[in-house]
Amino acid sequence: MSIVTLVGNPRAGSRTLAVATAAARAVGGRLGASAEAYEVVDLSGLGPHLLSPGQHPDVGAALELVTGASLLVVAGPTYKGTYTALLKSLLDRLPPDALAGKAALPLLVMGDPKHALAVEVHLRPLLVELGAFVPTPGLALLESQIPQVEEVLAGWADRVTPQVAAVLKVGAFS
Repeated sequence: MSIVTLVGNPRAGSRTLAVATAAARAVGGRLGASAEAYEVVDLSGLGPHLLSPGQHPDVGAALELVTGASLLVVAGPTYKGTYTALLKSLLDRLPPDALAGKAALPLLVMGDPKHALAVEVHLRPLLVELGAFVPTPGLALLESQIPQVEEVLAGWADRVTPQVAAVLKVGAFS
């Protein structure tokens, strides 16, 4: 099993990156994933390459990790009520059904609760369009919840892990 965390925050070392990797580990731990199972695709340094013609080797490597994942945690900050163009730019490079047979968990970090539906209304349908199994609900995390992120992630992971395990046919949940 491979667990890839895809982070579409344009800032390197972002809180989104920290929350997303913790979310991947919360679910992965419940699935019995080994320490070697985790990879991170941080798009903060790939922006110029995502929009240039042709395929940069780093973009190719990111796409390979994403399509090779058993479980994909897709995270970003909420900008203007949805996910970032940076995240969309990478996902637009995937062919149809590139995520078929994979479990994907959408996660958006937001400053205002009025954007809480963005994860379900915008990000989840994109992942489904690419063929991923996406257990509902995705995680809409307010910035004000970050100090309690471990508690929030524990409850969320408890809810989604049985569904992910059933799709991946792993662990005591399958």
